[in-house]
Amino acid sequence: MEEEARENDSPPSQSEPPCNDLKQTFSDLPPPDEPFAMEEVVIINKKAVDKLTEGLLAHYLPDLHNSKLALQELTQNQVVLLDTLDQEVTKFRECNGLLDLNSLFTEAKVYRNKLVDIRKEMMMLHEKTTKLKKRALKLQQQKQKEALEKEQQREKELERERQLIAKPARRT
Repeated sequence: MEEEARENDSPPSQSEPPCNDLKQTFSDLPPPDEPFAMEEVVIINKKAVDKLTEGLLAHYLPDLHNSKLALQELTQNQVVLLDTLDQEVTKFRECNGLLDLNSLFTEAKVYRNKLVDIRKEMMMLHEKTTKLKKRALKLQQQKQKEALEKEQQREKELERERQLIAKPARRT
């Protein structure tokens, strides 16, 4: 293949060595710093390398360009999907927030009903204590009246006894 590329090139100029002289053996090169396998080193014409490079690039660049475009499109689609997903997550959070609000309102309604029941009970207890206070006052007044009547009765009896006690007659 390299030979075909060299044959298709233009005839070598004076600065380029002829094709037969392109090959050098390992013994012609200076000794390397690192050991490597003994092989023939082939020097290739620069035009041939350029043409092969252009051919290779021409063969693979359209596919690479198409792959690049497909990857860019996929990346854009992925960004759109991520944005959409983020919006959906935000909507779900808002819905959960609304559910939390609904549960709070339900809980507030339950506690309000409990407060109303407690208020009714307190009003009923207030009425009962008011009635009991009135009754206690009436009983106290009645006991005072009875105690006063007993005291008056006792005084009457003492007066009656004094009148019944014989009085010595006076001499004049």
